[in-house]
Amino acid sequence: MPVPALRIRTLNDAPPRGAGDFILYWMIAFRRPAWNYSLDRALEWCRDLNKPLLVLEPLRSGYPWASDRLHRFVIDGLKANEGAFADSAERGVRYLPYVEPERGAGSGLVEALAARAAVVVTDDYPCFFLPRMVAATAPRLPVRCEGVDSNGLLPLRAASQSFTMAFHFRRWLQKNLREHLEEDQFPSREPLKNLRLPPAPPLPKEIARRWPAADLDALTSGPAALAKLPIDHQVGLCDTPGGRDAAGKVLATFLKRRLERYLERNDPAADSASGLSPYLHFGHISAHEVFAAAAQREQWSPRELSTKADGKNTGWWGVSPPLESFLDELITWRELGYNFCSQRGDYDQFTSLPDWAKKTLANHAGDPREHLYSRAQFEQAQTHDPLWNAAQRQLVREGRMHNYLRMLWGKKIVEWSATPQAALEVMIELNNKYALDGRDPNSYSGIFWVLGRFDRPWAPERPIFGSIRWMSSDNTAKKLHVKEYLAKYGPQRELFG
Repeated sequence: MPVPALRIRTLNDAPPRGAGDFILYWMIAFRRPAWNYSLDRALEWCRDLNKPLLVLEPLRSGYPWASDRLHRFVIDGLKANEGAFADSAERGVRYLPYVEPERGAGSGLVEALAARAAVVVTDDYPCFFLPRMVAATAPRLPVRCEGVDSNGLLPLRAASQSFTMAFHFRRWLQKNLREHLEEDQFPSREPLKNLRLPPAPPLPKEIARRWPAADLDALTSGPAALAKLPIDHQVGLCDTPGGRDAAGKVLATFLKRRLERYLERNDPAADSASGLSPYLHFGHISAHEVFAAAAQREQWSPRELSTKADGKNTGWWGVSPPLESFLDELITWRELGYNFCSQRGDYDQFTSLPDWAKKTLANHAGDPREHLYSRAQFEQAQTHDPLWNAAQRQLVREGRMHNYLRMLWGKKIVEWSATPQAALEVMIELNNKYALDGRDPNSYSGIFWVLGRFDRPWAPERPIFGSIRWMSSDNTAKKLHVKEYLAKYGPQRELFG
């Protein structure tokens, strides 16, 4: 089936060029060889114009928060993709993984390839620096450039407004998502299978010389492999590997062993979170693939959907309670964040908060703070609170944080910062610097939820927070099983004994 038109945006005024040597897929967000509308669209052009495909997957060195941790996760994905595309080399597909050896070295590469292309297809992602990069590059290209949305089950352009609460977005989804859940609307599971395209020509020598393919074996050979790259080497590697194969294993483990306990995911002792967020963020796995695998587990079909559109988070999908809860996270909450980023250019700014939240925070801006910490003290887990320190240590060490404790982590940063604006800066910096799933629409949803986005006023008003939802470390420790968590991440665990 063709890629739905709602997912395709034309990004410049140039026409296709029939004399081009290939179709160029500039892969920047959906870093996978399957379940990918962008790849499907590039292959549509290949078939229409009888051209081979060149897949360029670059990795810049100068992106914000570039580090060994983030680079290695992406490079793991490059290596997995190299293997997948190598199997299609004889069928008209050439793959070029490029890792910048120094900042700015990749400048001009897309333009040089586009000069020989018939059409350029790229990923339409609504967050981080990618929209600005694409908007600056596409008008300079001499051929048609299209951006393709492969972000989630709902096309970004299906909704013409942003939503203030998950309830309202969920109700909208219950009215409008059904048509996008039919299998013929999904991206191809195996787009490279049985592919037959004209032979891909070798890259021109001047391009291959200036922008050589990355030596991915060398770059993944050990902790010191990235030492020469101009990135932050203080944020070290973690034990979570990147790439499509790793993502598939995480998904399989979740569905087999953890999904049945998903309703207990707020408890650190339950070990029931999916673990998929880094792979979804870097595009190593598709929300469609995750959804299809989860639905297959219960032999679900769209016929199971309720006809009600009441905005409730139960009773619509017609699946087991754990799976319904997971689908609400995967689709409602995840795509609510994507919707907001696509609709609001200030998604990462304090100005994007709802008016009631800005008003109540302003009313309490002068409230005294019992504790005040600097960004460095937060980063080094040097607060008086052992549970908060443990959560921060997990983030720094592992590139992730327990879901429920991430909410507490943010609330306490607000409580211990001089202003809510200062707290926002700290949350964004620490999350985006250390978290594998940072710099994502969901990251900003979580950070801004701490300050009232997608939430409502709560009574009674409290110092510092006003009517923003408040959380307590003591209450959290009483509610959850944190003893083992503190034993693993916190030296002050005896205070919670």
